[in-house]
Amino acid sequence: MRVLQLGKFYPILGGVEKVMWELTDGLGRAGIDCDMLCASEKPQIIQIGEHSRCICVKAFFKVAATMISPGMISYLRKHCAEYDIIHIHHPDPMAALALRMSGYKGKVVLHWHSDILKQRFLLKFYLTLQNWVVNCADTIVGTSPVYVRESPFLQGVQEKLTYLPIGVDPVPEVDSEPTEHKKVLSLGRLVGYKGYKYLIDAAKYLPNDYRVVIAGDGPLREELQEQIKAEGLENKVSLLGRIPQEKIPELYASCNVFCLSSIWKTEAFGIVQIEAMSCGKPVVATRIPGSGVSWVNENGFSGLNVDPCDAKALADAIMQINANPETYRQYCNNARERYKTLFTKDAMIEKCIEIYNKL
Repeated sequence: MRVLQLGKFYPILGGVEKVMWELTDGLGRAGIDCDMLCASEKPQIIQIGEHSRCICVKAFFKVAATMISPGMISYLRKHCAEYDIIHIHHPDPMAALALRMSGYKGKVVLHWHSDILKQRFLLKFYLTLQNWVVNCADTIVGTSPVYVRESPFLQGVQEKLTYLPIGVDPVPEVDSEPTEHKKVLSLGRLVGYKGYKYLIDAAKYLPNDYRVVIAGDGPLREELQEQIKAEGLENKVSLLGRIPQEKIPELYASCNVFCLSSIWKTEAFGIVQIEAMSCGKPVVATRIPGSGVSWVNENGFSGLNVDPCDAKALADAIMQINANPETYRQYCNNARERYKTLFTKDAMIEKCIEIYNKL
């Protein structure tokens, strides 16, 4: 079996590219020949392992989060017959166009990471091509059963749907210094859909022995810092900025609870949740309609889920998890168990191979 992961760009910047890379690496380690074709400023071939490589073709510029790369079309037209399965990652109009123009006749797996939500105007022009990919796919894979079941774009093809939960290696365990405070951690880009203004507001309802720590950078940093100052929360909320990758295990180790306060369906899964669970940290997340976030975090087991945009509910859930040592310990154990059961990298690779074998 020879497989091509198709879409997005290199170097790895976001969740979709990370999933592509991990699948390519993991499938290669399992002895399946797997390439990853993506756009990049620098054309190159990166040998990932004995059976896996990343093929980067030249991208000329970026429009609406899509790399314009005619080289993706020419490469696929020349080499598509070499692959038994093309695993295309959505949303990526450039990858969809390349597949459409390639003349490929083999099996197609469409990995539906997210609906197109931000570029609604451009979606009108892409919709015909998107519908073509949906109809030509032999199998459509979601990251959670919820997202693909409720996507308005997939209602006519429910018989094709399955799901492949994202899996990650566990965050390395490190020692952390004990503190007198209960620490609530959140990690991500400082952008609107993350709902950080509600997490900051939640600090007003938390006792004085709690501290809220938000790691990450983005366009809303100054606005959020002003909010912290205006509400007199400088002693309870900290914005840490961008944290080097090697320091992230320390953040997880030092927190009591991880909070994902996202408010829009743009947050389709929330990989940071499963990273926190791998460390045995309970999660407070939100019930975003149509999103898989609240499926990832099993309410009452690995943590608690609350309605979006509700600061008081976030605070109440955080305090409920910390209500007493026995309750907290049970949530910690359950969080680690849910990670090991559903969200390891090995589990993702095994299920992906099952999907391929069915084709």
